[in-house]
Amino acid sequence: MKPGPYVCLSIADTGAGMESGLTGKIFEPFFTTKPKGKGTGMGLSVVYGIVKKMGGSIQVYSEPGKGSDFKLYFPTEENSSQEKKNQTKEEIPGGTERILLVDDEKPIITVEKEMLELLGYHVTSRLNSAEALQSFSECPDSFDLIITDMTMPIMSGDTLAVELNKIRPDIPIILCTGFSETMTEEKAASLGITGFLLKPVLMKDFAQKIRDVLDQGLRQ
Repeated sequence: MKPGPYVCLSIADTGAGMESGLTGKIFEPFFTTKPKGKGTGMGLSVVYGIVKKMGGSIQVYSEPGKGSDFKLYFPTEENSSQEKKNQTKEEIPGGTERILLVDDEKPIITVEKEMLELLGYHVTSRLNSAEALQSFSECPDSFDLIITDMTMPIMSGDTLAVELNKIRPDIPIILCTGFSETMTEEKAASLGITGFLLKPVLMKDFAQKIRDVLDQGLRQ
């Protein structure tokens, strides 16, 4: 953490607690101690992404039989209200291209689809990477851009990107992930992935990355 003032949000419980070996894994996507079908293991991964993107940090203390204590640190902003007044309203870029959107989390894909349609894009969404690959293989020229999640069952986003590139090497692909340590921008580029975004994705960042990727293709 950078030196400076922080706001601390503390959340504690008196539950079963965790062994020390588990606290280093709980922020990994799909890691859960719950029985199969009782939890996705994505909640803490999303929280981790949000806190890190805001420049904050999370500390976890837990003991078996004594519960768990989470401390979330967020950097404070000085004169933030005045700064916002002084900022000019930035226009969010849009387009009319055809996008294939892939994510196995229904709430996420619903929100992202709505954002993209508000920006003017024509969106085809798939909750399954295998179905997305099938849709693309049937009509590879029907899409101008692929946006896919990284961590998915059956086929991960990076594997899907490789398969899509086999069918159409020029198709631009944006990879989204909620856990930065599993995929870097450099590794994504080596797999033929054009753009890389960390979750949670803000509409402004989403819109700008899409235009950067699509406009880069037009310039080539």
